[in-house]
Amino acid sequence: MSPGPGNLGAAPLPVLLQGRGIGKTYATPVLAGVDFELRAGEVLALTGENGAGKSTLSKIVAGLVQPTDGTLTLAGAPFAPASRKEAEKLGVRMVMQELSLVPTLSVAENLLLGRLPHRLGFIRGDALNEAAARQMALIGLQDIDPRLPVSALGVGYQQMVEIARSLVGECRLLILDEPTATLTSREIAHLFKQIELLKARGVAIVYISHRLDELQQVADRVMVLRDGRHIDTRPMRELTQADIVRRMVGRDVHEGLDRDVRPRGRRALAVRGLARGSVVRDVSFELFNGEVLGLAGLVGSGRTELLRLIDGADRKDAGEVLLGDSATPAKIASPVQAVRAGIGFVTEDRKSQGLLLPQSIRVNATLANLGAVSRGGWLQRDVERDEVDRLRDLLRVRSDSIEQPVDQLSGGNQQKVVFARWLHRDCDVLLLDEPTRGVDIGARADIYAQIDKMAAAGKALLMVSSDLRELMSQCDRIGVMSAGRLVRIFERGEWTEQLLLEAAFSAYSAAEKSAPQEQLA
Repeated sequence: MSPGPGNLGAAPLPVLLQGRGIGKTYATPVLAGVDFELRAGEVLALTGENGAGKSTLSKIVAGLVQPTDGTLTLAGAPFAPASRKEAEKLGVRMVMQELSLVPTLSVAENLLLGRLPHRLGFIRGDALNEAAARQMALIGLQDIDPRLPVSALGVGYQQMVEIARSLVGECRLLILDEPTATLTSREIAHLFKQIELLKARGVAIVYISHRLDELQQVADRVMVLRDGRHIDTRPMRELTQADIVRRMVGRDVHEGLDRDVRPRGRRALAVRGLARGSVVRDVSFELFNGEVLGLAGLVGSGRTELLRLIDGADRKDAGEVLLGDSATPAKIASPVQAVRAGIGFVTEDRKSQGLLLPQSIRVNATLANLGAVSRGGWLQRDVERDEVDRLRDLLRVRSDSIEQPVDQLSGGNQQKVVFARWLHRDCDVLLLDEPTRGVDIGARADIYAQIDKMAAAGKALLMVSSDLRELMSQCDRIGVMSAGRLVRIFERGEWTEQLLLEAAFSAYSAAEKSAPQEQLA
């Protein structure tokens, strides 16, 4: 194995973890004959399309899943953890893509759960908060009050708490599954600094991400899985992003970074003076048929909250939403009324807000438009199955069948099922909140293609994304939220990344230092 880029000419680092013939079969094989090595003090990027086996392999290492075949060794000794707790005792930690925090507990209690400082049966609050503050400082979040309940933090900050918790105690091997999916640029920078410190201590890191630019910054080697098999492991310095993508999907993928402005049709939706407390303040704009309007901003700037107001998911304090050319405000007081008015909403949190997890792909995909697959009040199973099969093929959802429960799918495939629902509903206006979060580059290109088709068909799309590159590549206009206000809308050709960042910070002042939860998205 080649040394990492920081070890050119040095002796190879010692092997910490080794896997031989690792396999896992459920109804069908999801991993088969995977061999790999992980060295102390290196970052191994684990890549592949959704459903390629990345999370399954990681969960086997972390003791969450038992392999069907193969063996593992840790520092030369047999390693077969029967549980996550057993793996953690041996210094193997995993930060899951989906958060596992207790929202009703404080930051400090979540960080030190299971090792709370106490005396005579009573928790020592001061000692607990001091220890938590030191732990948060490790990843640059020393300004977060450890007494805050986790539910009071944004999703990005909750992710950072999850990462900080994994570093409590001895850590020999750290698995990070999509660790930056909800993080801001500043938080990502803090995380990368922490990774460098961990490497210097000899900690091995498995880093799973679909953001290839991140992998090039942080990884020493890249291991590619495809359809449950190990395709290749190479030093990162030898590969371009195109090389990695080609190994992941077996084909060249184009994301359409350069595009012409789409033809703009009639007005599809108008927002007038929409407001809710301090999170959304007097926002007005228009959205047109055939266009994709992006929303950029900082975490806490009001992007998601604005979409929820339009969708009727939250009650507004002021303002109105108008549909089409109508001068009469639409009556939208709930998501059900929004759907009836022709508005769909791909939510950011697919598990708690977007899916019925125990239900099948078929049920989830047609849930918003049962009338299209029914006649006389009776569900037409053949029509429904044909339509869901079409959507599954269109979005390349990796599954055994359309009857497979969505909680058995990978995160990216779950996101595609949410997207399939609104393709089936055929809404006039589609609100997209982080629509490609946790989705691999091949599937992302498929979703972008569907966005293009919807816009070409005259649909109007309003898209929130924390990825400025995504917004700049996909949108015709980009609006920027700052401290709850829509401060500017850029036309294609007007924006640069620097101008978008400046607009995102424009409504913040010295008070930002006392409000650390508002960081760059």
